[in-house]
Amino acid sequence: MFRQTTPDTQSYPVTERNRVKRLHERGSYDRAAVHAILDASLLCHVAYVIDGQPYCTPTIFWREGEMLYWHGSSASRMLRHLKQGTPASLTVSHLDGLVLARAGFNHSANYRSAMCFGVARIIDDPQEKAEAIRGVVDRFYPGRSSTLRPVTTQEVKATTVIGMHIDEASAKVRAKGVGDNEEDYGHPVWAGVIPVRTIVGEPQVCPRLVDGVAPPDLFSLYQPGETLDQALSEAQSIYEREATA
Repeated sequence: MFRQTTPDTQSYPVTERNRVKRLHERGSYDRAAVHAILDASLLCHVAYVIDGQPYCTPTIFWREGEMLYWHGSSASRMLRHLKQGTPASLTVSHLDGLVLARAGFNHSANYRSAMCFGVARIIDDPQEKAEAIRGVVDRFYPGRSSTLRPVTTQEVKATTVIGMHIDEASAKVRAKGVGDNEEDYGHPVWAGVIPVRTIVGEPQVCPRLVDGVAPPDLFSLYQPGETLDQALSEAQSIYEREATA
């Protein structure tokens, strides 16, 4: 079941923790803007502090309403410290272009990023954990979990699920061309933007695939040549619709 929450406002509260301080005009606290950046990604980085030592862990994550979830091994050092919950931040970023200017100082990148803050905790509730174990599949491949071999008790024990409610968040985006100083535009060197995209490729079939097994319908999402962020965004929309139906 999709645990959609209904926020009181369309924007996250602005605090000292999530306020965009540098180039603040690129910042946004709009929930839809933050969610769009999150939903277009599969990988994130989760940062936290254990005994005074900062850590930043890359992991697969997904969003359900105002909740973010990710999985981990029960042997993980981070997870052993999450029984009571711990403050954490989760960050996603997309590189959209390389910006070449006429001065080194003005070289930049086009990007979309989102940073979320909350308290990360281990999901102990059996129903919520079971839904999350299905969610890590169905979020990216809608409906696929029902076609798979059932999850075993040992696999459930070996998997820890972490959840974090988004208490505060901000997005930051640069989507424009070269920003040179006015006096530099006459300098005779090439300047412009090199677009960057992550593109879906041709499927590589497992050599031990059972004869006669057809490709799944979800391949309509992951068409060769499709941008990955668009495919992931569409998968999120399907996941939300099916989970709330």
